[in-house]
Order: sequence, then C-alpha cells, then structure tokens
Amino acid sequence: MTRKNLAEAQPLLNQRAAETQAYGTLTRYPLGLSDEARKASVDGLNQLLADSITLRDMYKKHHWQLSGPTFYELHLLFDKHANEQTEIVDAVAERIQALGGVAIAMGSHTSQLTRLEPVPIGREEVPVQISRMLEAHEHILIEARALSRRATELGDDGTNDLLLGEVVRPNEAQVWFLSEHLVPSPLVRAR
Repeated sequence: MTRKNLAEAQPLLNQRAAETQAYGTLTRYPLGLSDEARKASVDGLNQLLADSITLRDMYKKHHWQLSGPTFYELHLLFDKHANEQTEIVDAVAERIQALGGVAIAMGSHTSQLTRLEPVPIGREEVPVQISRMLEAHEHILIEARALSRRATELGDDGTNDLLLGEVVRPNEAQVWFLSEHLVPSPLVRAR
C-alpha cells in the first residue's frame, strides 16, 4: 500500500456545517397532502413524541428504582412497557420525517417540549410510580385521540392510522396492566 492510500483512509474528524433542515420547517414530498395538513400533523406528532419519550424514560427510571414484594414482576413489566414505548417513539418519529418534518430526538429538546409533570430524581414508592405513569398514559391518549380526529379532518389518513393502531391501542393495553396493580388486594390473606 502506498503512502498516498494510507493518508486517504484517515477519517475527517471534527466536522460541522449548517443544518440541512431547521426544526419546524417542512420538506416538500409528493404525498397528496396539503401543507396545512402536514404541518398540523408534524406539530402534533412532535408534541406526542416528546411526551412518549418522557413516558418511556419514566418506565426505565421506575424499572431501575423499584422495590418491594412485587419487585420482580414489575421490574419485568416496566421493562416490557419501556420497550413497547420505544417502538411507539420510533413509529411516531418516522411518521414526522415521512411527512417532511423534523422529529425531535434529544433528551434536552424533549424536556423543553413535554407537557408531562416532571418526575423527581429520587426513588418513590411503587403506587406513586404507577400513578405517575397512568397519568402520563391518560395525557398521551387524550392527545393522540385529538390529533387523530384532526388528521382525519385534514385528510391525513396515514397519521390517523398510526395514532389509532400504534399509539392508542398499545397505550390502552399498558394502562390496563398498570391499573390492575393498584387494586387493593391482600398478598397473603384472603378477605
């Protein structure tokens, strides 16, 4: 190998350039949707994305900080739900990009946009953890249903389909699983 070839194989480090698309703008794709429809969906989906990322991170936080007699079961459940939320986050972000928008992606941006109540940095009791996540799910479900109706009004069937099939239904199932853990039921003695 010649010296010239070795020099060409070196990575070009520390590169910076202007953004190729600013947040809040749309790239025009031939989707058969108005700019108004795409903008409304992208804006709403980015809000939903920020809240879903926050919920996913709540699941991971509580997964790590669990304690008590239901530790093992909830440790596994919270991790399962976090993974399902990751799938939701990915689907929502990809829809934003497909509509010509820019999906938020960084934790610092998410924390600026989320409308969910901030979670303390320390450990909380299990019923409080579950209650926080149920409140977050309810917020996301209300948000997703409203956005779904708006998408339908604007003719954005793809966003409507995503919201109902990949956001609403999985969040409803997670609400069911979590809610059952708050039913007052004795662990060792029947009534």
